[in-house]
Amino acid sequence: MKLRLDHLAICATDLVSGTTWVEGELGQRLIQGGKHVRFGTHNTLLGLGDIYLEVIAPDPDAAPFQGPRWFDLDRFTGAPRLGNWICATDDIAQAPDKAGKPIALTRDDLAWQIAVPKDGSLPDAGGFPTLIAWGDCPHPATGLPESGVRLHDLEVHHPQAAALAVEVGAMLDDARVSFHAAPRPALHATFETPKGRVRL
Repeated sequence: MKLRLDHLAICATDLVSGTTWVEGELGQRLIQGGKHVRFGTHNTLLGLGDIYLEVIAPDPDAAPFQGPRWFDLDRFTGAPRLGNWICATDDIAQAPDKAGKPIALTRDDLAWQIAVPKDGSLPDAGGFPTLIAWGDCPHPATGLPESGVRLHDLEVHHPQAAALAVEVGAMLDDARVSFHAAPRPALHATFETPKGRVRL
């Protein structure tokens, strides 16, 4: 299985606070994304060239649905922060068990498959990326306005960083992604922005 870095997710308890925080940090306005009915969430978006950034949060107006929210949002607390990284694959049917079962989703003119564990958690507590497949659908980044913001690097901090570096490195060839030993899982990303380099 080969992977490509697809997008990064800033998780928040509500979309307004998450979006406001990212706009303040990066100095760019995000655009409205949409609703994910299957998981009771909604998002805003920022194009980063070949990838994109989303702010995602529970949708207070979502209709009742069965099952947990994705991206571990049912257990998310605290201030907005980088909460997940997502990689694309052309062979999502071969996703490892820990990644979860691929689920087919649609929104407006988008259609994709994404692997989500049954309990809504993140694979390896976020050390392993969430897997997505866009199929014949144009990548969302191609339809987003130019922001002047680019990802400089993504740091994956994890107690099993060395093992994850070997596992993920065998599938993902992207110099922007690195793994670092740490007592607890965390993600940090540095961005090149019109106002300078910013680390989230």
